[in-house]
Parts: sequence; structure tokens; C-alpha cells
Amino acid sequence: MQQSQQREYPLALTIAGSDSGGGAGIQADLKTMQELGVFGTSALTAVTAQNSMGVHGVYPLSVETVAAQMDAVLSDMGADSVKTGMLFAPDIIRVVSAKLGQYGRIPVIVDPVMIAKGGAPLLQEEAVETMKVHLFPLSEVVTPNIPEACALLGLQEDDIRSEADMAEAGRALLRYGCGAVLIKGGHLPAGSAGGECVDVLVTGGAEPSMFRTPRLPTRHTHGTGCTLSSAIAAMRARGENLPDAVRAAKHFVTAAIAASVPTGQGIGSLWHAAHREVPAGR
Repeated sequence: MQQSQQREYPLALTIAGSDSGGGAGIQADLKTMQELGVFGTSALTAVTAQNSMGVHGVYPLSVETVAAQMDAVLSDMGADSVKTGMLFAPDIIRVVSAKLGQYGRIPVIVDPVMIAKGGAPLLQEEAVETMKVHLFPLSEVVTPNIPEACALLGLQEDDIRSEADMAEAGRALLRYGCGAVLIKGGHLPAGSAGGECVDVLVTGGAEPSMFRTPRLPTRHTHGTGCTLSSAIAAMRARGENLPDAVRAAKHFVTAAIAASVPTGQGIGSLWHAAHREVPAGR
């Protein structure tokens, strides 16, 4: 369902979990969409108890609750793009995939959230295959980081050590029916990209595209994956083509990392308003 004739602004739906710490998940998605001039709506899949020190509990919602949220938003308001994040369980993935198929062709950005920054699992092991079979074929682009790409392909994490390896992994993931794959390079070994953070976009009919930004020396990077994928969704909702959406999203995330805030005693979060202002006292 595309943008309604009754409104003059883009709208994006995020289907993801809640982060009580505010740095990732639904909270990061909605902040990002708002900053980029897009009205964000949401369908919660799970509630997490987490802070800068880690995830302390994951409480999935029922499939009926997830489906009802999607129906409520899509039947009335529609969406110009959809972003999926933490889905957690096979039954949630199946109902999300079914609902996306029901409501027609919408650009779908899939962030295959599998492991939290602190190492806590955010996707049940048995859900990995369900995601590849049911959700990937509906996606315009899938945005795994290197550990997620390795988990999806059954590789060891150190099997991807270069831009060429990233491109090869992206081509392998295309076999699951994805429209495109963006492999995020933040986990590449230090020095392998010459001080840059390189993401690789692989599509079916072109050479891989490389997106380069400076690698920033900070540990406060909670929410980077959620923010990048929701920024891509926002730019697609605004009508940008996929490469331009990725480029804009990467610059948005880089600015947010550069202004990241130590929100607690552990890993701090991005500052989503960094592209337009600097937080007080910084």
C-alpha cells in the first residue's frame, strides 16, 4: 500500500522490539524517521528490559498482537516503506511475512537482528531458517552486519575479513530471494579498510557498490544497525532510490555516532539529532 492521496508526507512502518534504554529498536527507529522528515508508525514484536550494560529480559508479544498492530496501521494509514528489526521467534516471522504479502508491494528493509551489542540473543536459533525462507523473498534489501551474515550463511566470523569477502557473502545471501544485500563492515578487522568503515551493497545485476565513511574511535555505538536500516527505510519512503538511500543513511549514522552519548555505565547510544544540532554540554 503506497502513500495515501490524503496526505502529503511520507510514512514508514517499523516492525521491531522495544528497547527500554532508548538507544535501539523501535525507539531508535522512530527517532530516525522523525529526524529524516518521515512519519513513523510501529508494530511491536517484543518488549526488552535493557540498558547500557546489556539485555536483561526479552518478552515476546503474541502473534495475534503483532498481526493486529500491522492490520491497524496498514489498513488505515498505509506505508511508503517498512523496516523490520527484532522479530525473535518463528511464529512472529511467519505472521509478519504473511501480513506484508497481504498488503501488497511496499519496499521492505530487513534488518536481521540476531544478537544484541552485549551478546544477548535476540533471535531464536530455530527462527533463522524461517527468516530466510519467509521474509527474505519479500525484502528490497537485507542489512546484516558481518556476524549476522556469517550466522545466516553458516560461516565462522573470521571467514569475512575483506571487502571482497563481504561482496561474496552478499551474493550468497541473494540466493534466498532478497532484492539486494547490504553487508555492514563495522566488524572488519582493524586496519583492513584503511581507517574507514565500508558497507557493501550487492544487487543481482551490477557490480557491488562501496559506501565509505570514517571509522570513529568510540565504543558508544548502541543502535547503529537499527538506525541505519530505519534511515534507509525513511529515505525510501521519501522516494530516494536504494543506493542514494543507503548513502544518505550511512552519513546520518556516522554523524550520530560522532555525537554519541554515554547514557549509562556501559555502551552508550547514538545521538539521532546530530545531523542538525549538538546536544547541550558537548
